[in-house]
Amino acid sequence: MNYRSFKGTSVSEVGLGTWQLGSSEWGDVSEEEAFAILQAYVDNGGNFIDTADIYGMGVSERKIGKFLKQVESDRDIYVATKLGRREDDGYGWPQNFTYDVMREHVESSLENLGLDQLFLDQFHCIPTEQLKKGDVFDHFRKIQDEGLIRHWGVSVETAEEARICLEQEGLGSLQIIFNLFRQHLADDFFEQAAEKDVALIVRVPLASGLLTGKFDEDTTFSEDDHRNFNADGEAFNVGETFSGIEFNKGVELVEKIKQIMPEGEMPQLALRWILDHPQVTTVIPGATRKVHVESNTGASSLDPLSGDIHRRLRALYDSEIRPNIRGRY
Repeated sequence: MNYRSFKGTSVSEVGLGTWQLGSSEWGDVSEEEAFAILQAYVDNGGNFIDTADIYGMGVSERKIGKFLKQVESDRDIYVATKLGRREDDGYGWPQNFTYDVMREHVESSLENLGLDQLFLDQFHCIPTEQLKKGDVFDHFRKIQDEGLIRHWGVSVETAEEARICLEQEGLGSLQIIFNLFRQHLADDFFEQAAEKDVALIVRVPLASGLLTGKFDEDTTFSEDDHRNFNADGEAFNVGETFSGIEFNKGVELVEKIKQIMPEGEMPQLALRWILDHPQVTTVIPGATRKVHVESNTGASSLDPLSGDIHRRLRALYDSEIRPNIRGRY
C-alpha cells in the first residue's frame, strides 16, 4: 500500500467506503461480514475509512466504532464521516445547517464511533445555496476550534460546488465523483485543489460496480439496492448510481474501455487510472465482501497506465461517454 499526504497526515491512497456497511441501499451486510471487510482492509495496509451518519442511520458508524475497539494495528486508522442529510426526529433541511444541529450531529457520530475527535467531518452533498451563503463553513470552523473535529470538508456533486468550497479558508478536503465515466473533472479544479493543499477524496470510483466489468444486460439488483430503485435518479442524484450513465449503455461502454486497457483485473485498472492523477489523495471504493477489499487495495501496487492508454481513454470519454452522463455534475 502506498500513502499520500492529507494535510500532513499519511493516509492510504486506497481508502474504504462504507456505505454498504449501513445495510441500507446496498442490501444487508451482517456485522460479521462488516468486520471481515474492515479487517481485510487494515491487513492490506489501509488506514482511511469513510462513512456517514445516514448510512443505515448510524449503523455503519457503529459497526466501525465496534471494530476500532478490537482491531490491532501498527498504524493509526483515520475515520472520516459526513453530516447534513439526516431527517430523523425533526431534523432536515434547512435546520440541519444551524450550528446547534451540526454540533449535535458531530457529537452523535463521535458516540457511534467511540472517538473523542473526528479526523474529518464533511458536509454530505448539501444544497448549493447553503454553500454560497457560507454560514455552514463558519459553524464547522467553530466546531473545529472546540476540538471535536481535526479537519472539515465537503462532499460535492458538481464542479461548481467544488469551486465554491475551494474559496473557503480552512477547507481540508473535497469528496468528488471521479472515475472513467467522469474524467473531465481533472481539468476543472484539480490543480486549484493542489495549490491550496486541499485533499481530494474520490467516491463512486467503480460507478456502483459497473466499472468492474462484471455486469451484463441481464444483471439485476435487489429491491433495496440503490442500483435498482435509483437507477434513473428516482430517489436521489442519479450521479451517485452508475455515475449517471444508463445501465445498459454503461455495460456497452465498459466493453470499449476493456479493449483499451492492458491485461489485468478491470476493477484494479479502473482504480489505477484514478491513482495516476497525483492530485488525488485517496480513492474510497466500497465492498460487500472481503475479496472486494483484497482486489481494490491491490490497485496501489500496479504500475501506472501508459500515457497512450490515458489518451485513448480520454478520447473515448469525450466522444462517447460524456454525452451520456445524466444528472448534476
